[in-house]
This record gives sequence, structure tokens and C-alpha cells, in this order.
Amino acid sequence: MSTQVFYFVATLSIIFSLMVIFAKNPIHSVLYLILTFFTFTVHYVLLNAQFLAVVNFIVYMGAIMVLFLFVLMLLNLNNETEPSKSPLIKIVGVIAGCCLVVTLVGSFKAATITSPLILKNPGLGLVENLGKELFGPFLLPFELSSLLLLAAMVGAVLLSKRDEVEI
Repeated sequence: MSTQVFYFVATLSIIFSLMVIFAKNPIHSVLYLILTFFTFTVHYVLLNAQFLAVVNFIVYMGAIMVLFLFVLMLLNLNNETEPSKSPLIKIVGVIAGCCLVVTLVGSFKAATITSPLILKNPGLGLVENLGKELFGPFLLPFELSSLLLLAAMVGAVLLSKRDEVEI
């Protein structure tokens, strides 16, 4: 069952990543990238790495992709403003694409299918184990890093605050 889910999600991941490349509209490309990251999150869940799945979901899909969308909408990309590409650049792109295809074909021919990996410790990758490590022997570095992040946040707020001019 899990191998079927893996192959289905892997196929979706490949399809969405190809749609990122071949989409004409940059906004659609970013949306396909979000879907690609979502399939990566499903892969992390299948690998029993829930913490990585949550971090991937929050950081990449939540923050970075929203930032990409914001920047693309701010740039207001139009076909009229895009400069035309020289034929030399197009030829180099075709050669690079052919090299990529040759590499992929060679790697698929060299790949062997093995049996699925069975973990000796089924609790590996769980958030509970990460919490035990962070709040056990690594409590002091964890708390110090939180204080450092708090100081950086306060410094960023103070630097961005405008000075009031007295009249």
C-alpha cells in the first residue's frame, strides 16, 4: 500500500515540477512550486519524519512561496518588457537540456529497484524524540538560541522604527 502511495506521490511531484518549468505565467509557476513542495511534505510523512514535514509545510509552503508570489506580483512582469533572447542563448539552452536528458536516461538505466527499507527504530524521526533531545541534553543551547532570536527581533523592530521629527 505505501509503495503505491509513494509512486503516486512521486509521479505527482514530477508532473508538478515539470509544470513549474513549462508554465508560461510566473504566478502559475509559483503555484505549481507550492504543489511540488506539498508532495515533498507527503514524502516526509511517508518516511516517518513528521517534524521535517511540518517544517517544510510551514517554512517553504507558507513563508517562502508567499514571498515569491508577493515579489512576482510586485514586479508586474509583462511580455512587452521582457527582452528578446539571442539565438546563441537558445542553442546553449537546448544543449544543456539534451545533456540533462542524457544524464537522466543514464541514471535510470543504472538504477536498481531494491526492497523497501525497514527501520530498526520505528520511533525515528518523530517530534516526541526531537523534543526529548532538545529539552534534555541540549536545553541550554536551545534556550540561548531563543534569546539570540529574541534579541535579533527586537533589534530589527528598533532599526525599522522611524524617528519622530519635532517641529
